[in-house]
Amino acid sequence: MTDRYCVFGNPVAHSKSPMIHAAFAEQTGEDIDYTAIEAPLDDFANTWRAFAAQGGRGANVTVPFKEEAFRLCDELSPRARRAGAVNTLVLGDDGRTRGDTTDGVGLVRDLAHHGVRLGGARVLVLGAGGAVRGVLEPLLVAGPSSVLVANRTAAKAEALAADFRDLGEIRGGGFDAVEGPFDLVINGTSASLAGELPPLPDDLFAEDAFAYDMMYGAEPTVFLRWATESGAMAVDGLGMLVEQAAESFLLWRGKSPATGPVRETLRRSL
Repeated sequence: MTDRYCVFGNPVAHSKSPMIHAAFAEQTGEDIDYTAIEAPLDDFANTWRAFAAQGGRGANVTVPFKEEAFRLCDELSPRARRAGAVNTLVLGDDGRTRGDTTDGVGLVRDLAHHGVRLGGARVLVLGAGGAVRGVLEPLLVAGPSSVLVANRTAAKAEALAADFRDLGEIRGGGFDAVEGPFDLVINGTSASLAGELPPLPDDLFAEDAFAYDMMYGAEPTVFLRWATESGAMAVDGLGMLVEQAAESFLLWRGKSPATGPVRETLRRSL
Protein backbone atom coordinates (compact mmCIF):
# COMPACT_ATOMS: atom_id res chain seq x y z
CA MET A 1 0.00 0.00 0.00
CA THR A 2 1.33 3.43 -0.96
CA ASP A 3 1.98 5.74 2.01
CA ARG A 4 0.94 9.36 1.60
CA TYR A 5 3.03 12.42 2.48
CA CYS A 6 2.80 16.08 1.56
CA VAL A 7 4.13 19.56 2.11
CA PHE A 8 1.78 22.16 3.58
CA GLY A 9 2.20 25.83 2.81
CA ASN A 10 0.41 28.93 1.59
CA PRO A 11 1.37 29.52 -1.15
CA VAL A 12 2.92 26.16 -1.95
CA ALA A 13 2.63 25.57 -5.71
CA HIS A 14 6.26 26.66 -6.16
CA SER A 15 7.57 24.02 -3.72
CA LYS A 16 10.38 21.74 -4.87
CA SER A 17 9.60 19.20 -2.13
CA PRO A 18 7.46 16.86 -4.31
CA MET A 19 10.30 16.62 -6.83
CA ILE A 20 12.87 16.01 -4.09
CA HIS A 21 10.92 13.30 -2.28
CA ALA A 22 9.93 11.56 -5.52
CA ALA A 23 13.64 11.29 -6.27
CA PHE A 24 14.38 9.99 -2.77
CA ALA A 25 11.61 7.40 -3.06
CA GLU A 26 12.84 6.15 -6.44
CA GLN A 27 16.40 5.96 -5.16
CA THR A 28 15.53 4.00 -2.01
CA GLY A 29 12.69 1.87 -3.40
CA GLU A 30 10.14 3.32 -0.98
CA ASP A 31 6.49 3.25 -2.06
CA ILE A 32 5.23 6.75 -1.25
CA ASP A 33 3.04 9.41 -2.80
CA TYR A 34 4.10 12.99 -2.02
CA THR A 35 2.04 16.04 -2.97
CA ALA A 36 1.80 19.77 -2.21
CA ILE A 37 -1.25 20.99 -0.32
CA GLU A 38 -2.17 24.64 0.14
CA ALA A 39 -3.73 24.88 3.58
CA PRO A 40 -6.12 27.73 4.45
CA LEU A 41 -4.40 30.45 6.44
CA ASP A 42 -6.99 30.12 9.19
CA ASP A 43 -7.33 26.31 9.36
CA PHE A 44 -3.98 24.56 9.18
CA ALA A 45 -4.61 22.17 12.08
CA ASN A 46 -7.80 20.74 10.61
CA THR A 47 -6.15 20.42 7.20
CA TRP A 48 -3.46 18.23 8.75
CA ARG A 49 -6.05 16.18 10.67
CA ALA A 50 -8.07 15.62 7.49
CA PHE A 51 -4.94 14.52 5.62
CA ALA A 52 -4.04 12.11 8.43
CA ALA A 53 -7.59 10.71 8.49
CA GLN A 54 -7.30 10.01 4.76
CA GLY A 55 -4.17 7.93 5.20
CA GLY A 56 -1.46 10.59 5.45
CA ARG A 57 1.62 9.35 7.31
CA GLY A 58 3.60 12.56 7.56
CA ALA A 59 4.17 16.02 6.16
CA ASN A 60 6.63 18.81 5.69
CA VAL A 61 5.50 22.24 6.80
CA THR A 62 6.66 25.51 5.29
CA VAL A 63 5.67 29.15 5.74
CA PRO A 64 3.50 30.35 7.31
CA PHE A 65 2.55 27.25 9.34
CA LYS A 66 5.66 26.13 11.23
CA GLU A 67 4.57 27.68 14.53
CA GLU A 68 1.03 26.31 14.16
CA ALA A 69 2.47 22.87 13.46
CA PHE A 70 4.47 23.18 16.68
CA ARG A 71 1.31 23.91 18.67
CA LEU A 72 -0.75 21.01 17.31
CA CYS A 73 1.78 18.25 18.04
CA ASP A 74 1.20 15.66 20.74
CA GLU A 75 4.96 15.14 21.06
CA LEU A 76 7.95 17.29 20.14
CA SER A 77 11.59 16.42 19.56
CA PRO A 78 14.08 18.32 21.75
CA ARG A 79 15.33 20.29 18.75
CA ALA A 80 11.79 21.26 17.73
CA ARG A 81 11.01 22.34 21.27
CA ARG A 82 14.12 24.50 21.31
CA ALA A 83 13.32 26.02 17.91
CA GLY A 84 9.68 26.70 18.77
CA ALA A 85 8.70 25.53 15.29
CA VAL A 86 8.08 22.30 13.37
CA ASN A 87 8.79 21.57 9.73
CA THR A 88 8.23 17.79 9.87
CA LEU A 89 5.13 15.99 11.10
CA VAL A 90 5.09 12.24 11.71
CA LEU A 91 1.89 10.32 12.40
CA GLY A 92 2.66 7.47 14.78
CA ASP A 93 0.99 4.08 14.71
CA ASP A 94 -0.75 5.18 17.91
CA GLY A 95 -2.37 8.09 16.07
CA ARG A 96 -0.28 10.70 17.88
CA THR A 97 1.31 13.53 15.92
CA ARG A 98 5.03 13.95 16.48
CA GLY A 99 6.85 17.11 15.46
CA ASP A 100 10.47 17.71 14.54
CA THR A 101 12.55 20.34 12.78
CA THR A 102 15.22 19.46 10.25
CA ASP A 103 16.22 22.93 9.01
CA GLY A 104 19.28 23.27 11.23
CA VAL A 105 20.54 19.81 10.34
CA GLY A 106 20.07 20.71 6.69
CA LEU A 107 22.10 23.90 7.03
CA VAL A 108 25.01 22.30 8.90
CA ARG A 109 25.19 19.38 6.46
CA ASP A 110 25.16 21.72 3.48
CA LEU A 111 27.93 23.84 4.98
CA ALA A 112 29.98 20.67 5.48
CA HIS A 113 29.27 19.68 1.87
CA HIS A 114 30.86 22.96 0.77
CA GLY A 115 33.88 22.47 2.99
CA VAL A 116 32.96 25.01 5.67
CA ARG A 117 34.50 24.23 9.05
CA LEU A 118 32.32 25.49 11.86
CA GLY A 119 34.63 24.47 14.69
CA GLY A 120 36.36 27.61 15.96
CA ALA A 121 34.76 29.83 13.31
CA ARG A 122 33.59 33.40 13.87
CA VAL A 123 29.99 33.37 12.65
CA LEU A 124 27.58 36.20 11.87
CA VAL A 125 23.90 35.37 11.40
CA LEU A 126 21.70 38.05 9.85
CA GLY A 127 18.07 38.10 10.98
CA ALA A 128 16.23 37.00 14.12
CA GLY A 129 13.07 35.40 12.76
CA GLY A 130 11.88 31.82 12.67
CA ALA A 131 14.35 30.76 9.98
CA VAL A 132 17.26 31.76 12.19
CA ARG A 133 15.79 30.35 15.40
CA GLY A 134 15.39 26.99 13.66
CA VAL A 135 19.11 26.64 12.85
CA LEU A 136 20.88 28.06 15.90
CA GLU A 137 21.03 24.88 17.98
CA PRO A 138 22.86 22.68 15.42
CA LEU A 139 25.03 25.66 14.50
CA LEU A 140 26.18 26.20 18.10
CA VAL A 141 26.62 22.48 18.75
CA ALA A 142 29.14 22.44 15.87
CA GLY A 143 31.47 24.52 18.04
CA PRO A 144 32.07 27.97 16.51
CA SER A 145 34.23 30.30 18.60
CA SER A 146 31.46 32.91 18.56
CA VAL A 147 28.09 33.65 16.98
CA LEU A 148 26.65 37.14 16.55
CA VAL A 149 22.97 37.43 15.66
CA ALA A 150 22.32 40.80 14.02
CA ASN A 151 18.88 42.18 13.26
CA ARG A 152 17.28 45.47 12.31
CA THR A 153 15.55 45.40 15.71
CA ALA A 154 18.41 44.85 18.15
CA ALA A 155 16.18 43.80 21.06
CA LYS A 156 14.81 40.88 19.06
CA ALA A 157 18.30 39.61 18.27
CA GLU A 158 19.38 40.03 21.89
CA ALA A 159 16.36 38.06 23.14
CA LEU A 160 16.97 35.30 20.60
CA ALA A 161 20.63 35.00 21.56
CA ALA A 162 19.69 34.79 25.24
CA ASP A 163 17.51 31.75 24.51
CA PHE A 164 20.54 29.84 23.18
CA ARG A 165 23.31 31.11 25.45
CA ASP A 166 23.56 27.79 27.28
CA LEU A 167 24.82 26.16 24.07
CA GLY A 168 27.82 28.37 23.35
CA GLU A 169 29.24 31.85 22.85
CA ILE A 170 26.39 33.82 21.28
CA ARG A 171 25.21 37.41 21.48
CA GLY A 172 22.71 39.60 19.65
CA GLY A 173 22.53 43.19 18.49
CA GLY A 174 21.55 45.59 15.74
CA PHE A 175 23.20 45.88 12.35
CA ASP A 176 25.12 48.89 13.67
CA ALA A 177 26.84 46.58 16.17
CA VAL A 178 28.38 44.40 13.45
CA GLU A 179 32.16 44.58 13.33
CA GLY A 180 34.14 42.11 11.26
CA PRO A 181 35.90 40.10 10.30
CA PHE A 182 33.85 36.88 10.22
CA ASP A 183 34.70 33.49 8.80
CA LEU A 184 31.07 32.71 7.96
CA VAL A 185 28.15 35.06 7.33
CA ILE A 186 24.69 33.50 7.05
CA ASN A 187 21.84 35.58 5.66
CA GLY A 188 18.61 34.45 7.31
CA THR A 189 16.64 37.60 6.51
CA SER A 190 13.97 37.85 3.84
CA ALA A 191 15.73 40.86 2.29
CA SER A 192 16.93 38.74 -0.63
CA LEU A 193 13.36 38.19 -1.75
CA ALA A 194 12.96 41.94 -2.19
CA GLY A 195 16.37 42.38 -3.78
CA GLU A 196 17.63 44.30 -0.76
CA LEU A 197 20.85 44.10 1.21
CA PRO A 198 21.05 44.55 4.99
CA PRO A 199 23.25 47.52 6.01
CA LEU A 200 26.64 45.87 6.45
CA PRO A 201 30.22 47.17 6.79
CA ASP A 202 32.73 46.69 4.00
CA ASP A 203 35.21 44.84 6.24
CA LEU A 204 32.77 42.04 7.07
CA PHE A 205 34.67 39.07 5.67
CA ALA A 206 37.88 37.48 6.90
CA GLU A 207 40.34 35.97 4.45
CA ASP A 208 38.83 32.83 2.85
CA ALA A 209 35.44 33.70 4.39
CA PHE A 210 32.23 32.04 3.31
CA ALA A 211 28.85 33.69 2.68
CA TYR A 212 25.64 31.66 2.80
CA ASP A 213 22.13 32.79 1.88
CA MET A 214 19.25 30.60 3.06
CA MET A 215 17.32 31.76 -0.01
CA TYR A 216 18.00 30.28 -3.43
CA GLY A 217 17.13 30.92 -7.04
CA ALA A 218 18.27 30.61 -10.63
CA GLU A 219 20.53 33.64 -10.11
CA PRO A 220 22.63 34.65 -7.08
CA THR A 221 20.86 36.87 -4.56
CA VAL A 222 21.94 40.47 -4.04
CA PHE A 223 23.61 39.37 -0.79
CA LEU A 224 25.65 36.69 -2.55
CA ARG A 225 26.63 39.04 -5.36
CA TRP A 226 27.83 41.59 -2.81
CA ALA A 227 29.70 38.90 -0.87
CA THR A 228 31.47 37.67 -3.99
CA GLU A 229 32.49 41.22 -4.88
CA SER A 230 33.85 41.52 -1.33
CA GLY A 231 36.07 38.48 -1.84
CA ALA A 232 34.04 35.80 -0.05
CA MET A 233 33.07 32.38 -1.37
CA ALA A 234 29.30 32.33 -1.75
CA VAL A 235 26.54 29.72 -1.98
CA ASP A 236 22.75 29.74 -1.76
CA GLY A 237 20.37 27.60 0.28
CA LEU A 238 19.40 25.04 -2.34
CA GLY A 239 21.53 22.37 -0.71
CA MET A 240 20.00 23.14 2.68
CA LEU A 241 16.57 22.47 1.17
CA VAL A 242 17.69 19.06 -0.08
CA GLU A 243 19.49 18.13 3.15
CA GLN A 244 16.58 19.04 5.42
CA ALA A 245 14.30 17.00 3.15
CA ALA A 246 16.64 14.02 3.47
CA GLU A 247 16.44 14.25 7.25
CA SER A 248 12.63 14.32 7.05
CA PHE A 249 12.71 11.28 4.76
CA LEU A 250 14.86 9.46 7.32
CA LEU A 251 12.35 10.26 10.07
CA TRP A 252 9.49 8.87 7.97
CA ARG A 253 11.09 5.89 6.24
CA GLY A 254 14.20 5.02 8.26
CA LYS A 255 16.44 5.44 5.21
CA SER A 256 19.02 8.13 4.39
CA PRO A 257 18.92 8.96 0.67
CA ALA A 258 21.96 10.19 -1.25
CA THR A 259 21.55 13.93 -1.70
CA GLY A 260 24.20 14.65 -4.33
CA PRO A 261 22.25 13.52 -7.41
CA VAL A 262 19.12 15.33 -6.18
CA ARG A 263 21.08 18.56 -5.67
CA GLU A 264 22.29 18.40 -9.26
CA THR A 265 18.85 17.65 -10.68
CA LEU A 266 17.25 20.45 -8.68
CA ARG A 267 19.89 22.97 -9.72
CA ARG A 268 19.31 22.17 -13.37
CA SER A 269 15.56 22.65 -12.91
CA LEU A 270 15.85 26.26 -11.69
